[in-house]
Amino acid sequence: MKLVVLGLSLSSSWGNGHATTFRALLRFFAARGHEVLFLERDVPWYRDNRDLPSPDFCRLRFYDALADLDGFRPDIEGADAVLVGSYVPDGIAVAERVWRWARGVVAFYDIDTPVTLAALRRGDCTYLSRDTIAGFDLYLSFTAGPTLGVLEREWGARAARGFYCSVDPERYAPAGTGPRWDLGYLGTWSADRQPTVERLLIEPARRAPHRRFVVAGPQYPADISWPANVERIEHLPPEEHASFYSGCRWTLNVTRADMIRAGWSPSVRLFEAGACGSAIVSDRWDGIEDVLTPGEEIVLADSAEDVLAVLDWPEERRAALGRAARERVLAAHTASHRAERLEALLLGAAERPGSASRSPSRPAPESGG
Repeated sequence: MKLVVLGLSLSSSWGNGHATTFRALLRFFAARGHEVLFLERDVPWYRDNRDLPSPDFCRLRFYDALADLDGFRPDIEGADAVLVGSYVPDGIAVAERVWRWARGVVAFYDIDTPVTLAALRRGDCTYLSRDTIAGFDLYLSFTAGPTLGVLEREWGARAARGFYCSVDPERYAPAGTGPRWDLGYLGTWSADRQPTVERLLIEPARRAPHRRFVVAGPQYPADISWPANVERIEHLPPEEHASFYSGCRWTLNVTRADMIRAGWSPSVRLFEAGACGSAIVSDRWDGIEDVLTPGEEIVLADSAEDVLAVLDWPEERRAALGRAARERVLAAHTASHRAERLEALLLGAAERPGSASRSPSRPAPESGG
C-alpha cells in the first residue's frame, strides 16, 4: 500500500503530541511492508526545533505554502490512501486539493476530536468543516465511545471509527534507573489543564515539601508560582521520555476539559508512561476503564489528598500497579496494534461500495499536468 499523510508535524515534537503519535504509528505501518510519504508544512516554530528531520521509516517532505502541494500531486494521485490530520494549516483547503487529485481512499485522522467538535460548534475550526467531514471515506477519531455516533449522526461522517493513540514499545520501556522524583507530569501548558496540574501536583508539592516533583513541557507562563520542590524542565525530547517516566515513582496524567466531557480519550502520554512501568495517577473521565483498570493498573484522583495518599503507598504495591499497566499497554495499545488496525480500516474503506472515492459528490481527479 502507498500511503500519503498530511499531518501537523512529524519532524518536531516541540509543543505537540502529534509527532510522537505519527512516528510510532507510521514506523510500524511501514514495517508491515507499506510505503509512506509524510507531507509537513514548513513553519518556523517546528523548523527551529526539529528532533527527527530524517526518519528512516518513511519519506518526509516539507512544503512552504498551500500552492506548493501541487508538486506532490503525482504522489497523491498514485496513493492507495491519503490521510489528512487534524490541526494541519489550511486543512480545509488541503482536503479540497486531496479530493481533486486522489484516486484512492481519503481519510481524516483526528488526534484532537473533542477539541475539534468544540471548535466546529463555535464555528471557528480552521482545519475542518461540516462539508469537509462528509467528504472523507473514513474518520479516524482519537475519541471512541458515544462521540463516534455524534460524528456520524450530527456531522455527516461516513464511517467514524475509534482510533486511540499508541506507543512504540521499543522506545518506551523501563530505563532501569532508580526514581528521581515522587511525582512527575509531562505535557505542554494549556489553560484548561492547568487547574488540574495545580490541584493534583502543585498543591501536593506544597503540602509535602519533603517529596520531589517535576513538570516537563514548554509554554508555561512565567507567573506560575512553583514550590521549591518542583523541578521544571522546559522541553524534553522524545528520546528522553522513557528515562523521565522511569525516573518518576508516579506519573500524573492530566486530560483536557473537552476530552473529559467526551470521555474515551486517552492521551498518548498515558500509554507512554504505562509502557515504561511508571505507576500512573490520573484525573477521572468516562471510558478510562476500557483502557486501564482503576485500582489495578491505574489510580484515579480527584483531590490533593488523593494524590498524597498514593504517594504513601508501599513500594511493592506501587511497583505492582506499574507492572500491571505495562502488561496491559503491551497487550493492547502498542503502535503495532494500531498499524494493523489502520491497514484493516483503509482496506475496508476501499472495498465499501459507497466510498467517497467512487462517489459523484467528490470531484473526479483532473487530467493533465
